[in-house]
Amino acid sequence: MKGEKTLSGSQIYKRLLRYAWPYLGAILLGMLGTVIASSTDAGFAYILKPLLDKGFIAKDPTFIRWLPVGIFVAFLIKGGAGFMSDYFMAWAGRNVVMRFRQDIFAHLLRLPSRFFDHATTGQLLSTLIYNVEQIAKASTDALVTLVRESCLVVGLLIVMMLTSWRLTLLFLITTPMIAIIARYSSLRMRRLSKNLQESMGQITHVAEEAIVGYKIVRIFGGEDYEKNKFNQITSHNRARELKVIITNSMASASVQQIASVVIAIMLYLATAHSSEITAGGFTSMIASMLAMLKPMRNLTTVNSTIQKGIAAAESLFKLLDEPVEKNTGKYRVKRVEGRIEYRDMSFAYEQGKPVLENINFLVEPGKTIALVGRSGSGKSTIVNLLPRFYDGFSGEIKIDGMDIRDIHLPELREQFALVSQNVTLFNDTIANNIAYGQFDVSRDEIIKAAEAAHAMEFIDALPKGLDSIVGENGVLLSGGQRQRIAIARALLKNSPILILDEATSALDTESERHIQAALEELMHTRTTLVIAHRLSTIENADIILVLDKGRIVEMGNHAQLLLNQQHYARLYHLQFKE
Repeated sequence: MKGEKTLSGSQIYKRLLRYAWPYLGAILLGMLGTVIASSTDAGFAYILKPLLDKGFIAKDPTFIRWLPVGIFVAFLIKGGAGFMSDYFMAWAGRNVVMRFRQDIFAHLLRLPSRFFDHATTGQLLSTLIYNVEQIAKASTDALVTLVRESCLVVGLLIVMMLTSWRLTLLFLITTPMIAIIARYSSLRMRRLSKNLQESMGQITHVAEEAIVGYKIVRIFGGEDYEKNKFNQITSHNRARELKVIITNSMASASVQQIASVVIAIMLYLATAHSSEITAGGFTSMIASMLAMLKPMRNLTTVNSTIQKGIAAAESLFKLLDEPVEKNTGKYRVKRVEGRIEYRDMSFAYEQGKPVLENINFLVEPGKTIALVGRSGSGKSTIVNLLPRFYDGFSGEIKIDGMDIRDIHLPELREQFALVSQNVTLFNDTIANNIAYGQFDVSRDEIIKAAEAAHAMEFIDALPKGLDSIVGENGVLLSGGQRQRIAIARALLKNSPILILDEATSALDTESERHIQAALEELMHTRTTLVIAHRLSTIENADIILVLDKGRIVEMGNHAQLLLNQQHYARLYHLQFKE
């Protein structure tokens, strides 16, 4: 994204905090609790002075009598304030995580196909899960630490100033050195955090590939290869994690070392000029200085959390800034007739590398057009351009005389039903998979669609029938059963344009005959585009386009193309021999 080069860390953090802005009330309550709890801690250091000077030394009976009550009340306040801080900040943080994940997921649903061609599932999942958690820590957890420890440091400095302002000024000379350390660790932590997030994406990606492709891994003996690849990536991840820990520890140790030198000097000066400070004041001063070491260390390490959040925010904002599909359509359509025309259409996925060139054809409503040709000839690309899965083509693609770029995008896609060779099913019931996207259909309509697809034959044999869970991507069903569910889904949608991409490829001969009959009945009233490798399934198509290297080299019906004795005839006779 553009901001990746121009935005500074503070600008990214400000943009990040905008996600926390709606929960400002809860954050302020949490910060108030933090301030009270920190002030109580500083009060414990301050009470040492009167405790020694007045309580045990002066033997003040009133002071001693009320001291236990005061300590109990102080701890009660501290506990209540701590709970208020933890709860409200956690509530705000979880809401920030929820909003981020919802926005990212909604954005992913609107990104164009080109984006998914290059992005990996593992990296996207890592962004959605791991990176968002880093942002939550940076936007709320880090804020709690920053406010709590800052308030404690300020409170302890006030205690020290009230005891001896000269010694306190000496302590403050460490501030520039601490700032230099924080600046250096910030730059390094941001770079290391980016590398760490990339390695988390790689881990998710490799694991996801091996899990999804477990059959291929095992049948081809790839277990050792996948294990070694995963071990190597997790080893890199461990090394990057250790670099983060080393940077954190070095910064924290340096701050404490600087502070300890100053404390030693102050101890020497305090003892050398004991007349200027009482025993209680001396004890309170030392207690304050020692108590300050922990918050100073935490303030150094909180920078690590913030830098991780900024690095994570960069990747998330880059994703959120990815341009979504353009919906410039001015035509709102309910149901088209199905007249499809490609006119002088050319397309390239990458500039200078055309995939389709000068495509021209016309399909009248209710007719069937089949696309055949060798793999890579452009058949699927022609079909994918029709519902605008890809933009950027030259020439025109029209439906009912309207340029598809001028049709409202959701309504354009409402005109299509798809049955693909690679069936996509969701880990849900068979009924919900058939009715996917059709939320107002009745049970009877689902059953009719399943019967028309000859799917009820196997559905009735299942223990829960239509309510049976199909597993991830239909893993609990056979290939033919999955394809019949996909056909039932297309039948139920009842769209005017039907896309069949090898729709019967996973069926046995008997099932294919039944499904072919059902599809032919469905195709009578719909414009149908068929991508076919088995030419025997398209003999009745009204038009057959033969493609080669992105161009239409032949066009006609089955009989005409056989008479031509050209590309189609050669493909047909080759398959007939096989």
